[in-house]
Amino acid sequence: MTSTTVTAAAAGTWTLGDLRINRIGFGTMRLPQTGAAFDPDAPPRDPAQAVAVLRRAVELGVDHLDTAAFYFSRLRSANQLIHRALAPYPDHLVITTKVGPGRDPSGRWIPHATPGQLRGQVEENLRQLGRDHLDVVNLRIVGTDSVAERFGALAELRQAGLIRHLGLSNVHPHQLAEARTVAPVVCVQNMYGLGVRPEYDDFVADCGEQGVAFVPFYSIAGTGREGGATGQEDPQVLAVARAHGASPAQIRLAWTLHRGAHVLAIPGTGDPGHLTDNVAAGALRLSAEELTLLETVHRRSA
Repeated sequence: MTSTTVTAAAAGTWTLGDLRINRIGFGTMRLPQTGAAFDPDAPPRDPAQAVAVLRRAVELGVDHLDTAAFYFSRLRSANQLIHRALAPYPDHLVITTKVGPGRDPSGRWIPHATPGQLRGQVEENLRQLGRDHLDVVNLRIVGTDSVAERFGALAELRQAGLIRHLGLSNVHPHQLAEARTVAPVVCVQNMYGLGVRPEYDDFVADCGEQGVAFVPFYSIAGTGREGGATGQEDPQVLAVARAHGASPAQIRLAWTLHRGAHVLAIPGTGDPGHLTDNVAAGALRLSAEELTLLETVHRRSA
């Protein structure tokens, strides 16, 4: 598949609240380091490489970045790299961040923020990014408990002008329903992909019916999670990839985008070639027969 001239516009667009973006975005989780994300011993990535990848992403039409203050290596955070690469920011660029989790300076995880601590996390993102407001803030959740108090704290910051739009991450349908009684929700960011959590299929569709974007993470890595793709691939995915002259990763991204017009993609990489390929996946159109074949792969893990 020729990918050098394909831009993110090929994937189509979606509107987050009042922010129209291309459906192919860029995830920055792995950008501060090489190797597994969140590994305190992972070598920091060459900042020049990270900056070059971010700038190239924008050149390729990517206008939606996913980040968090807890994405950092021993030397720098993803937010700081974004600021170095792209500030002053283009007017059309949407930066989505997450709050809730936290890591101490050594990289160890600390308890999730209480409602009263969320403002500090929002302000840390603002400081690192060099902005006076955040476009989208996702509240990341662990467990099935009520989200109302924490989401309400973010809703107050939205009213104060520090946040433009709110979303959720790692949530269940009842938590989305609860949050929507507190404030508008523009997106849900959950782990999902080809063969990954098919039990979420109905939730993905329900988000679309509610006008809520669904933003899967690990849609390429799958069970490899923060360590990245395992390198093992299903023969049926390989067959579809060969038919398109594409890579299995591109087929996985294309399949994700085919789940609905409201489904976005935020693949991340520190490799310029992989970036170009990821963006080009937005131009892939899978046939009904191919989608049926891939559905068997997806349902196999159910």
